[in-house]
Amino acid sequence: QPHLVESGGGLVQPGGSLRLSCAVSGFSLEYRAIGWFRQVPGKEREGVSCIGPSGGTTNYADSVKGRFTISGDKAKNTVYLQMNSLKPEDTAVYYCAAEFRCVGNINQYEYVYWGQGTQVTVSS
Repeated sequence: QPHLVESGGGLVQPGGSLRLSCAVSGFSLEYRAIGWFRQVPGKEREGVSCIGPSGGTTNYADSVKGRFTISGDKAKNTVYLQMNSLKPEDTAVYYCAAEFRCVGNINQYEYVYWGQGTQVTVSS
């Protein structure tokens, strides 16, 4: 059974950085895409970034391009989201999820397996 666990969230000041991790088990990153999503109360879950099987493709939401970088470590079966130049509007619960492909429209309804989420708060 696929299992995903996020970690690395926390409180950071505006302009700071955090690195989120998504540790996966039950499947290999060679055959699955991983997406990062975020959600604030009262709003729909937003696709942030995704990485394709074996890291062949990456996509980013316009709101994070140039600030966030997604990467994968097949040996550790872990996907990372490096978040730099963080802004208060990046505050959300961040989730990782697994799918078969990474496309430009990072749509939560295409992702089947989800982690429990990790809170990111950007505030002074």
